[in-house]
Amino acid sequence: MDYQVKSNDITVSEKDFDLDETLDCGQAFRWKKIISEYPCTYEGKFLNTALKISQTKKGEFIFHDTTEKNFLDIWYNYFDFGTDYSELKRQFSEDETLAKACNFAGGIRLLRQDSWECLISFIISQNNNIPRIKGIIDRLCEHYNGIFPSAEQLSHESPESLSYLRSGFRAKYICDASKKTADGTVNLTEISKMPLDDARIALKQISGVGAKVSECVLLFGMHRTEAFPVDVWIKRVLEKYYPNGFPEYAKKNAGIAQQYLFHYIRNLSVQSE
Repeated sequence: MDYQVKSNDITVSEKDFDLDETLDCGQAFRWKKIISEYPCTYEGKFLNTALKISQTKKGEFIFHDTTEKNFLDIWYNYFDFGTDYSELKRQFSEDETLAKACNFAGGIRLLRQDSWECLISFIISQNNNIPRIKGIIDRLCEHYNGIFPSAEQLSHESPESLSYLRSGFRAKYICDASKKTADGTVNLTEISKMPLDDARIALKQISGVGAKVSECVLLFGMHRTEAFPVDVWIKRVLEKYYPNGFPEYAKKNAGIAQQYLFHYIRNLSVQSE
């Protein structure tokens, strides 16, 4: 990855990056695609720091109205620019199916999200679709004056007081997660450092957090790249292509491999309909 400071913008060259594939693939929900002079532009937030980012052509990007300090302190890490995705894809491509998946959507990167925001987001994601998830999170942030509320702030809520979210059964899970995180029953920083099986058990102390949500929080919110969320699409992949198990050599970064596979199999299914 190379970057240059140009006036109030940062221009970035990174061939293993695509905005649509990364920001609209279901791993983060505070990004919105907007109309602009560029082929592709998104606006969003991380830890309540706003960003507008455009893709001007394949592998070329503009981080609008941000300082070099903010780029290096926040966005470099968030977009995982320190990881060599070319090398990861080379390793994955020893497997025929993974090779096809990497070629299909080679611009996916794993975002390094905040563990608390990620936890609440994936609790909301249960039995839900991306537009509704984004709508619920938008209403939550609007209620808290445009910021994503802390566990302490949300710990004072009840399912009834969260009725404005229109989140259904998920409201009680949001409340339980908030109270347990605020009072220290669940310590996300400590969980992020635990052996993976222990971390899974610790996250499942929260009502409504089962196998899939815990894996998503570990992968997207704690950058535990060995975590491997399984939904209906990945279940189909495993049954069809990996009946004898996922390739051993890829397990260390199985969560990143899962992102390529998820995007590939979901779009392949849509195209065949």
